[in-house]
Amino acid sequence: MAAIVGSGGGLGAVGFIRVIEVFRRLFFEQGRQWLDFMGGYYVIVLPVIGGLLVGPLVHFLAPEAKGHGVPEVMTAMETRGGRIRPQVIVVKALGSALTIGSGGSVGREGPIVQIGAAFGSAVGQRFRMSHTRILTLVGCGAAAGIAATFNAPIAGVMFALEVLLGEYTVQAFSAMVFASVSASVVSRFFLGDHPAFMVPAYSLVSVWELPMYLGLGVVAALGAGLFVRVLYFSEDAFDGWAFPPYLKPAVGGIMLGLLGFFVPQVFGTGFSVIEDSLNGSLALSLLLVLIVGKIAATSLTLGSGSSGGVFAPALMIGAMLGGSYGEVMHGLFPTLTATSGAYATVGMAAVFAAAARAPITAIVIVFEMSLDYRIMLPLMFATVVATVLAAKAEPESIYTLKLVRRGIRFRGKGGLGVLGTVYASDVMTPIDRMARATLDMSVDDLSTLFQETGHHGVPVMDEHGRLAGVVTIGDLQGVLPSVSADTRVRDFLTADIMTAYPDESLEQVLKRGGGLDVGRIPVVDRGDPGKILGMLRRGDIIRAYSRSLTRGEEDRHTLDRRRVEHVTGSQVVEFDLGAGDAAVGRSLRELNLPPESLIVSIHRRGSTSCPAVRPGCGRAITSWPWLRRTAA
Repeated sequence: MAAIVGSGGGLGAVGFIRVIEVFRRLFFEQGRQWLDFMGGYYVIVLPVIGGLLVGPLVHFLAPEAKGHGVPEVMTAMETRGGRIRPQVIVVKALGSALTIGSGGSVGREGPIVQIGAAFGSAVGQRFRMSHTRILTLVGCGAAAGIAATFNAPIAGVMFALEVLLGEYTVQAFSAMVFASVSASVVSRFFLGDHPAFMVPAYSLVSVWELPMYLGLGVVAALGAGLFVRVLYFSEDAFDGWAFPPYLKPAVGGIMLGLLGFFVPQVFGTGFSVIEDSLNGSLALSLLLVLIVGKIAATSLTLGSGSSGGVFAPALMIGAMLGGSYGEVMHGLFPTLTATSGAYATVGMAAVFAAAARAPITAIVIVFEMSLDYRIMLPLMFATVVATVLAAKAEPESIYTLKLVRRGIRFRGKGGLGVLGTVYASDVMTPIDRMARATLDMSVDDLSTLFQETGHHGVPVMDEHGRLAGVVTIGDLQGVLPSVSADTRVRDFLTADIMTAYPDESLEQVLKRGGGLDVGRIPVVDRGDPGKILGMLRRGDIIRAYSRSLTRGEEDRHTLDRRRVEHVTGSQVVEFDLGAGDAAVGRSLRELNLPPESLIVSIHRRGSTSCPAVRPGCGRAITSWPWLRRTAA
C-alpha cells in the first residue's frame, strides 16, 4: 500500500508541476499578448485574475485547500484520524496551480504534500484500514510529494517522519521508504533525473569560517522568526476584515501585483532566483531587497486566502539571507571564507529548518541536491544553531502555530498523546493546600510535619516566602545518623530542582523530567521562578492520564456515533434516566420515542442487556435510541 500511495503521489506531483507550467504560460505569455495595451503594467493584473478564480474555487468546494497545505494535513491527522476528503486533491491542485501560475508567491511543495496525503488517506479509507495505518499512509503520501518535487527520496522520508508523524519506528520508516522510492522512480521517469537546484561544489575554506557560519545560524533564526510573524500578521489582518472571503485573494493579488511590478523576482516559486543566489550571481543590494520582498509577497498571497506552500518561500528567503551574509563576510575576510553561494546554500537550509523545526530534513535535502559532503560541517552547524534559537524564541513551528491558534495541539503518532492537552495548572496541587517547610526548620519539626500531613516531600520557602528547594523523607533519613541540635533544613534540602510552568503540558514536563526519577515537581511562575504556584506529584499525573483516557474514549464514541448517523441516515439518541424520572417503571411503548425506532441496548447499573423488540416498539430502522438507565 505504501508503494501504491508513493506511485500515486509521484504521479500527482508530476501532473501538478505540469499544470503549473500550463497556467504560467497562459498568464505570463498569453496574458502579455491579451493585455498588450497595458504595456509592462499587465503583471499587476495577473495575480488579481488568479485570485478571482482561486477564491470561489477554494471557498465553496474545499475550504481546507486554503493556505499552506501541511497544517491542513496535520489538522486532519489530529482531529479526523487522518481522513481527508478526496475532493481536496482536485481543488488543492487546481487552486495552487492557478495561484502559482498567475504569479502567487508560494511554493508547490505544500500542495504536493497535501495532495499526496489526501491520496494516502483515500487509499486507507477505501480499504477500511485502521486509524494507525491511515495515519501512516498519510505520511507516505507526504513523503512521496517531497521526494517527487525535489527528486530527494531521503529528504521525503525525513520530512514525513520529522514533521508529520513525530516518531522514528522501523515500521513507519520502512513504509516511508517504499513510498518515497516509488514516487522518485515515477518523477524521474517523467521529469528526468536531476535535483530541483544545481548546487555548485562548496567546502569549508578554513576552520576559522565556522564562527561565521554560527553567525549565519543566528541570522537565519531571526529571519525565520520575522517570516513567520509577518505571515501570521497578514492572515490575521485579512481574516479580521469584514469582506467576502472568496474575493480576498483578489485584493491580495492587487498588492502582490504592485510589488511584483517593481520586484518581479518575487513572483512564483522563485526557483530560478534561488539557483542564481547559489551560484553567487546576485548583487548584495538585490539580495537584501528580495529578503523583504519575498516575505511581503508570500504573506500577501497566503494571508489573503490563496493556496500554496511555504517550503519554497522559506528556501528563497534563506538563500537571499545567506547570500547577503556571505557577501559581507567574503568582503571582510576574502582569504578565510567561501563565496556568497556557499552561505546561500547553508542559509537556505537554516531558515527552513528554523521555521519548520525540521533540521534533519533541511540538512538531507541540501545534501541530496549537492551530493557533496564537503559542505556538511557548516551546513549541520548553522542549521542546528538556527533551529535551537528559533525554538527558544517560539515553541511552535510555522506549521503547528496555525493549529495552536485553532486550539489544536498536534502530536502526530508519537508522544504520550492524551497528556499533550493537559496542562500543569489543571492538575497541580495549589500552594495554599500544601504543607511547607522553611530554611530554619529543625529536624524534629520537619519529621512532625511529615507525620501529620502524610506527605513524602514538601517545598522549602526562604525568609521572603520564595521557593528555595524541596525536602523529602529521603533527605531526612540521609541526615539522621549525623544529625545535631543545630541541623536545619537548609543544611540538607535539594536546592537544584526541576520546575514546571503552569502553561506547560504534562507531556512536555514528562519529556524533560523522565530520566530524573523525581516524585514531585514545583510549578512556578514563568516570569518569576521564585514564586511557587503549586506542586505536581506522581499521583496528579496518573489521575490526569486516567481522566484523559476516559475523555478520549468518549470523544471516539461520539465520532463513531456521528459516522454511523452520516452513513446510515439514522440518529442515535441517548436517554439518562434517574430514579425520579417519570419514565422509570413504564414500558417502552409508553415512552415518548420516535415512531420508527429500534432499542439497541439498555444499561442498568453498568451492565448491558439487549432485549427483543416487542410489537409496537418500532416498525422500521430510521432512528436508533440508546436507553441508559443509571438508577432505578
